Formats: sequence, structure tokens, C-alpha cells
Amino acid sequence: MSAVNSSVALVTDISDNTGKETARRLAKKGQTVVMGVRDLTTGQRLLQELLTEEHAAELLVLDSRDPSSVSHAADTLLHRHGKLDVLINNHSIAMDKGPLSLAEPEDLIATFETNIFGNFRCIRAFLPLLRKSSNPRVVNISSSLGSVLNMTDKRSPYYEVTQPMYAASKAALNVLTIHLARELKEEGIKINAVDPGIVDPRVPEIAMEHVMETAANAPVRYALIGENGPSGGFFDRLGPIPW
Repeated sequence: MSAVNSSVALVTDISDNTGKETARRLAKKGQTVVMGVRDLTTGQRLLQELLTEEHAAELLVLDSRDPSSVSHAADTLLHRHGKLDVLINNHSIAMDKGPLSLAEPEDLIATFETNIFGNFRCIRAFLPLLRKSSNPRVVNISSSLGSVLNMTDKRSPYYEVTQPMYAASKAALNVLTIHLARELKEEGIKINAVDPGIVDPRVPEIAMEHVMETAANAPVRYALIGENGPSGGFFDRLGPIPW
């Protein structure tokens, strides 16, 4: 069980660099960080790093595609901590392989299963724990590709990017964010969609630490916003993104 005044943050998936760095940054800001993994062999390196630095961190088996896994994870978190203060929904996949007109319907279904239904399962399952927090925050990891304006404005740097299934799933996640923010406003639960930015795996290792720190800026900022902070918005590290 966490200390009474300890803030508990769950990053639902640390399989990518954004998830790892967000978890690392939250731990260094004093959060008790719970890191979602699909099996306990994943994430051990980061866990040991954080524990060695005397941060509060732990792993939690969580597969957002599996309703029973999500339900069990919520029960485990309730038993361990009794509440949840920050939920970072980071489950995401991209399965675009070519023109949308030639895509397999199964690939679109799989994309939405993770990027929409999986994240929504987590929100539903962990909402009772968020309601036990005095300062509940939800961050849905989105993408500027989910901006309809970016997809239709020829001046946008994203206009020529062809990942339609991924973009559609992120646009849907943004709409869920808007409606949930309205619904949960009176309960004090703030929920925002955040684009951490593109992390190119070809970046030289010597520069990767800076790149990852930058990518985690926005998720961490909106995970820890104060009482007067926004809710129902769409942001990156520079500020608001047009819908």
C-alpha cells in the first residue's frame, strides 16, 4: 500500500520509448510509478534502474486487449494502493502498410482494438480508483495525425503522411477524450489528449536521451496539471493542437 500522501501514476504500457521515459520522469518527480507490461520479463531493466535510484516503482501485468487482464490489473492496483491519481493511456499500434483501399479489414479492427477499445477499457476499469484521488488526471497518448485539420490542410507537415488507419484511431481517441472530459468535469477528473511527438529510432544513441526527454515533456506536464489546468484539450509540447 502506498503512503497516504503518495501520488500513484499508472503508465499502461512501457514497451515503447515514450512509455519508458514518461514513467522515468514521473518517478523522478516523486510519483509512485506503476508500469504496465504484458509479462513480467518486460520492463525489468527500467524497474531496477528506478529502484536503484530509490524511486518508488513497480510492474503491473496489463494487456488492454484482454478484458480479464484489465480487470485483474485494476483489482491488483486497488489492493496495492487503494487509489489512482494519474492514468497515462499509452497502448498504441500502427498497422498501415499501404493504400487504405487495399488494407485488410482485420488490420483496421486490430488498430482500433488497441488504440481505442483497449484504452477505453483501461479508463472504465480504473475510473473507480481515479475517483478515490483528490487530484485525478488522465492523459490519452494521441498523435497530430489524429487532427482533422492536419489531415486536410495542405500547409500542414502531416498532410502527406499516409497512415490512415492509425490516424482514424487517434481521431476517435480524441473524440472520446472530449466527451469524457465533459462527463467527468464535475468530479474534478481532468482528461486530455497529448501528442508526445515522433521518436525516430534512427536517432543516434548519443542524442536519444535528449529526444526522449523532449517526448515525455507533454505527457508529464498534463499528468501533473493543477486545479486550474485544462481538460478536454489536445496538446503537444508546444501547446494546443487544432482538432
